[in-house]
Amino acid sequence: MELIALGSKARSALLAGGGIARPLSAFPDAPYFEAGGEIIWIGQSLPARHPRAAITARPVATGHIVTLGTLPIVTWRRVLPAMAAVDPRLVQDTAGALANAHCALDRPRGFGALLCHAEPEFPLGYAQVRVRRLARAYSAGDVASAYSASKSLLGLGAGLTPSGDDLVGAALFGRRLIDRDEAWARMGDDLARDARIASHAISAALLADTAAGESFEPLHELADALAAGDAGAALLAARALVRVGHASGWDMLAGLLLGLLGERMVVDG
Repeated sequence: MELIALGSKARSALLAGGGIARPLSAFPDAPYFEAGGEIIWIGQSLPARHPRAAITARPVATGHIVTLGTLPIVTWRRVLPAMAAVDPRLVQDTAGALANAHCALDRPRGFGALLCHAEPEFPLGYAQVRVRRLARAYSAGDVASAYSASKSLLGLGAGLTPSGDDLVGAALFGRRLIDRDEAWARMGDDLARDARIASHAISAALLADTAAGESFEPLHELADALAAGDAGAALLAARALVRVGHASGWDMLAGLLLGLLGERMVVDG
């Protein structure tokens, strides 16, 4: 089967599994598979490049074993900008400008509604107190409180990646853009482990990636634009990000801004 793009984690998993990917028994109709003990994403219509994604030239039948032959050597992988190239104040100022332009993107979904000072749809509206608690923790740089508040949001919402998981993963992605203290990295490891119980294995794997600074291409494009202080490029990247999934992109945008701006995101906008 011809591959258009292959993520670095997907290639490693396929190599370990002899090029064979098996459908996940708990999610037989989803485009997620197991290869070499890792969860990977295989399909023609995936929303964006991702370290775990194998984007194919033709549709892939779900629920069946997929065999991939020779794997391309060149893979897709993005990481956070080097800390030496990041000015936290510039990143936050540019993020603040993006937060003020958010409502022009589209009708927000999921936790994205908070960006427009609106109440998210059921059941997320009931979690606003938890989100504000998380925002306060990020404003204070309090890792222990951020972990506790993040844990309370895991598994909240519908879909293969619940809104709560996408929000807390992207919040940590945003914080690690401007603060590489290892305490935040350890928090990501803990949340990924917790998500296996509060959510499920697929979301836990994607959350672990995002928390470690490896995620969807539009999220990385947005991080790069913020690091460069380029508000125009940031808005374009945000437009691409919110097209990921039904609400996942919006949840990640809200999370990223929360991780960078803390209470400014949910109070000032």
